[in-house]
Amino acid sequence: MEIDRAIKESSDRRLQTKYNNAVYVIQRAFALYEFEQVAFSFNGGKDSTVLLHLLRAGYYLHKEKINYSNGNQPDCMLKCPIRTIYFECPCAFPEINSFTYETAAAYDLQLEIMRSDFKSGLESLLKEKPIKAIFLGTRIGDPNAVGQEQFSPSSTGWPPFMRVNPILDWSYRDVWAFILTCKVKYCSLYDQGYTSIGSIYDTVPNALLSTADSSSTKENFKPAYMLSDGRLERAGRAKKISSKCESTHVLSNGMDNTGAHRSSFLTASIIAVGDEILFGTAEDQIGATLCQKLYATGWQVAHIAVVQNDVDSVAEEVEQRKSRDDIVFLFGGLGPLHSDVSVAGVAKAFGVCLAPDEEFEESLRHLIGDHCTGDHNELALLPEGITELLHHETLPVPLIETAQVISKLRMDFPDIYIGCHRKSRAGPLIISFVGKNKIRVELAAEKLSRRFHAGAFCEFSCD
Repeated sequence: MEIDRAIKESSDRRLQTKYNNAVYVIQRAFALYEFEQVAFSFNGGKDSTVLLHLLRAGYYLHKEKINYSNGNQPDCMLKCPIRTIYFECPCAFPEINSFTYETAAAYDLQLEIMRSDFKSGLESLLKEKPIKAIFLGTRIGDPNAVGQEQFSPSSTGWPPFMRVNPILDWSYRDVWAFILTCKVKYCSLYDQGYTSIGSIYDTVPNALLSTADSSSTKENFKPAYMLSDGRLERAGRAKKISSKCESTHVLSNGMDNTGAHRSSFLTASIIAVGDEILFGTAEDQIGATLCQKLYATGWQVAHIAVVQNDVDSVAEEVEQRKSRDDIVFLFGGLGPLHSDVSVAGVAKAFGVCLAPDEEFEESLRHLIGDHCTGDHNELALLPEGITELLHHETLPVPLIETAQVISKLRMDFPDIYIGCHRKSRAGPLIISFVGKNKIRVELAAEKLSRRFHAGAFCEFSCD
């Protein structure tokens, strides 16, 4: 299959890791649901174009596995006749519509065109032909991505289905690396300087790609893949004007510098994120130490809270404290694992998106070196527009090598809670398995141990 072959022949290790993880999610979805029970939401943009070809590769590999197990010779499976939903909007670019129809014809997509809003169209569509899962090209920097995982049930008030997000952790440059490596066709607007495409009313070419020539009255643009800073992907999209309160919060990190302090003391809140603390299997030692240090420097700690590893729980606590105290300290739940939701919670509390921060990512590359592959990019996702990096040579980046293994293990054992924590900065990583079925817990622990070399675990116990 040409997509799979192109990636395997590539020297881009990061892209290979991203591809393998995305295809794993797709194959997992095909194993969980009948092919007729899944659909693909396609909008002609770069992200859904990438997802289309990942679906083709995942479908091919899934069918190949079935054919081999049955003793049959697999065919090329270059096409993927998946049920495809396209919401055609009257304010869409003509180029997007043309590209969508041409692509659907080229790959035998079973295109179903909706001409109403997304929610209403989906409701009527699912009444006619029930769907259990929909593949979406959502990336972590998208406005609706906060709190989502690779498998996320639809939101309250929406028709029930599973949202499958194979490229959730992909960055802007990951998308273009895939498109250019695999040499797949994409909408022509991207060659005209458009880097993020919405409607004809709110989208213009990205000014950062302008190649203005004083001798010409016509402004030309470099193609989208030439944008060096992926954080500026939406620079060509018109932004909604926020209310005066919202805009002040975003620009000032939620700190109100316009008035005097409520008292002579500066007040602080401390939020610990960790299911292990709530389970009683670990103690919060950082909070007490932080209280001592703050008090010694003239601060008054007004509030300490422990919340579970849940985006909404973190967001709610941060939302309450950021308007009451001068500073909020938050620790725990930071990293690339499924349970590391603190950053997403902070982003949700401030009403902003998570987006790859390339300065932070470059710092991680210097720290991690040759081991920096696709998964580690998740550590560089920060709340967009409100984050300032503070560099410190002694700050470590934990839980990196186990992230991919544990994320996949969690998909295989959805009935078991899998958590990670350290008792100290330099201490060993503790991986917890909690479940009602002891046999399943032991099976999950055994599968994890097989993924590492002998002696990797200094202690093993199962209560």
